[in-house]
Amino acid sequence: METITHSPEETEALGAALAETLKPGTVIAYRGDLGAGKTAFTRGLARGLGCRELVTSPTYTIVNEYLGGRLPLFHFDMYRLESSDDLFDIGWEDYLDRGGVCAVEWSENVEDAMEGAISINIEKLSDDERKITIEGGPDLADFSL
Repeated sequence: METITHSPEETEALGAALAETLKPGTVIAYRGDLGAGKTAFTRGLARGLGCRELVTSPTYTIVNEYLGGRLPLFHFDMYRLESSDDLFDIGWEDYLDRGGVCAVEWSENVEDAMEGAISINIEKLSDDERKITIEGGPDLADFSL
């Protein structure tokens, strides 16, 4: 599925729509340049899962946990990791076992750990417009923004 969003709010709305379809253990592998909208999409995921906490980028913490929704959301930033070995060192398997949704920014740095993930590519077209491509997930054609 490919769509164009025209504002951060539309990007979040798409994330919220996707969240309503997710099951425990889902992994989302983001790709996109710095400032593309990965954290905005994750804010939408959190909202769609019922999390009320403020969603921020986990750049310096590597993972942020949001536990207040119908499923926990674990938001990872792999920018500073060099390999999937580093991911396993921080307890990746433990997060998978907790039955939440794992949203992974800079997933290309840990590609071999992303098998079976929903792939989300976010491309910045202009200050507000984003081209968002979702592969491996549910058919979102019926969702409206």
